[in-house]
Amino acid sequence: MNRDDYLAMLGIADGDPDAIGQLVELAAEHGDMEELRRLADAGSKDAADQLVELAQERGDVGELRRLASDGNQDAADILAEMAEEADDSAG
Repeated sequence: MNRDDYLAMLGIADGDPDAIGQLVELAAEHGDMEELRRLADAGSKDAADQLVELAQERGDVGELRRLASDGNQDAADILAEMAEEADDSAG
């Protein structure tokens, strides 16, 4: 789905101040990483948080690395935990 589809589903007009929050919620519910990424890249902290959570649930290390390299501390922490768990299970 794209942004306009989400807005139509929510019955809100583009430019509504609550639109971003509602878009984030709907994109997260649908597991739409592309839309969450777009919203996060546009500056939505909520979208970035949801994107990290979804990437973690899916085990998407590439997305977590991208987020961490963009300065997302939560993504960096998750990657560190994943690396530690891998080391513990290997040894």
